[in-house]
Amino acid sequence: MVKIVGIQFKETKRVYYFNSLHYNFKVGDKVIVDTVRGLEIGTVLIPTTLKKKEDIEFELKDVVRKATDKDLANEIENIEKAKVAFEFFKEKAIEFNLDMKPLYAEYTIDKSKVIFYYVAEDRVDFRDLLKVLAPQFKTRVELRQIGSREAARIIGGIGTCGRELCCKTHLTNFNFVTMKMAKEQGMSLNTAKISGCCGKLMCCIAYENEMYKELKKELPGVGTFVETSTCPRCKIVSVDYIKKLFKTQEGIDTMPVTHTLEEIKVLDKEDKIENETVETVELDENLEITSVVEEETPKPAKKNKYEKRMSKQKNRKN
Repeated sequence: MVKIVGIQFKETKRVYYFNSLHYNFKVGDKVIVDTVRGLEIGTVLIPTTLKKKEDIEFELKDVVRKATDKDLANEIENIEKAKVAFEFFKEKAIEFNLDMKPLYAEYTIDKSKVIFYYVAEDRVDFRDLLKVLAPQFKTRVELRQIGSREAARIIGGIGTCGRELCCKTHLTNFNFVTMKMAKEQGMSLNTAKISGCCGKLMCCIAYENEMYKELKKELPGVGTFVETSTCPRCKIVSVDYIKKLFKTQEGIDTMPVTHTLEEIKVLDKEDKIENETVETVELDENLEITSVVEEETPKPAKKNKYEKRMSKQKNRKN
């Protein structure tokens, strides 16, 4: 059995798991852990629990120790130093005319490294910038490029719904969102209307995707022929799957009529055949029907040049 603990860091809502070793942590404890960025301070979100080794899919890093009062004081000091460092970084990025958007800076808990985060569409050559930053801070300097979604999570903002961005408030992982999901929900396929502040498709599109899939199996879709109280046979042109409302086209030059699920009856194949006009011909049982295929008379083959010349010579002799 292995003791594991779930830890959350300040700039992300995601929970990372570590081996708590002989420590027993409770929710809210501050701990020091060794990450790919260096020593960081995190907050325990999931207390120490036991788990079987075979159930752990990846290798866990160890928790270094529980954070002391000195570590907490260093964290406050690092936050203030990071603000000053970020202003210098932003000023120099503009001076070197680099195509990047600086986001923020942070120090590791032991001040052995300062990390600057930025967002950019392409790779940025910041070698000249590093030559200025390293002597200024007299420590190891690292520049990290992050994606537009991660940038939106850090900066925050208000979505088209009028609420704070989901990635800033509660999302722990970014959902996989596709245009197919928006199409299934009857949303506008204009990317400008269904994109978030990050420029990517809105994460909330994936929230109700599974529900729409289930409703589409139960309810008739666009193009289905139905019977209503005002029309014996009409086609559905629009569906509101949440309210279960259906708009039907009941005339060529008329506006679509809205019906509830109880007011429509889906026409099956037999109903469709009955409504169609079909001409039938009754035949005498004793009448034998045969099909006659007229044979085409074969066309004479065309003569080649030699045959034509010999034919002319023969005609002259005669």
